[in-house]
Amino acid sequence: MGGPAGRTARRARTRTDRFSHATTVLELYRLLLRLPALEPLEEPVTRHSSAEPRMLTRIRALLAKAEATGYPDEAEALTAKAQELMARHSVDEALLDAQAPAHDSPGACRIGVEPPYEQAKAVLLDAVATANHCRAVWNEAFAFSTVVGFGPDLDAVELLYTSLLVQATTAMTKAEAAQRAGGRKRTKTFRQSFLAAYAHRVGDRLRAAAETQVGDDLLPVLATREVAVTDRVDRMFPQTTTTRLRGVTDEAGWVQGAEAADQAQVKSRKPLS
Repeated sequence: MGGPAGRTARRARTRTDRFSHATTVLELYRLLLRLPALEPLEEPVTRHSSAEPRMLTRIRALLAKAEATGYPDEAEALTAKAQELMARHSVDEALLDAQAPAHDSPGACRIGVEPPYEQAKAVLLDAVATANHCRAVWNEAFAFSTVVGFGPDLDAVELLYTSLLVQATTAMTKAEAAQRAGGRKRTKTFRQSFLAAYAHRVGDRLRAAAETQVGDDLLPVLATREVAVTDRVDRMFPQTTTTRLRGVTDEAGWVQGAEAADQAQVKSRKPLS
């Protein structure tokens, strides 16, 4: 259509396309205005040692073996060794920072906490974060937690949480299969109770282990870093709320989840000094 009618039709399509584009842009802008604001994650001031990549490689290898093995005792030993390396690396970094003229500052990262059973997963992540000198704040609406801490500790939290979640899921699947083989039907309530108990028990064991990891002479150094982390959390999240776990009513799921956590978690070790 090369005549006047064809040119008129093309101009009409152009006007329509422009109008549609403008309408789409305005609708997108209105949607963005309605979205809640996310806390910005600033880059931490951190000096990484040359040994860090090798350390993280060893930790990843140990946790990968713990996830792959079918023997609970072996998984426990591998996880214990990985945590020992994490703890020693964290203390080494804290001591180096204390002696440096310019100090590191805490940073933050976001770790996915996705359905199903997101509440229990958030509790597990919080337990791991607390044991590794970090703080976790869960954003249920966006399915992630923001973890605040120093660089090496953030790495440790992400690695250990991911590994424990894999181990918990594997143990839960086996426990549920055994329940079904015994003629008892298990549902979402069993799985929710299992993971909640797992997270609760892991938190207890981690806190107990953390108390034996550091000698008294190192407490002031770590306390200074804890104050810095808490200050960063308070600035990022001036208002937080607490929530209660829902759907934790299956006794068998709770008992077996706690037993699985005992198998996955660490033993006491000599204090670091």
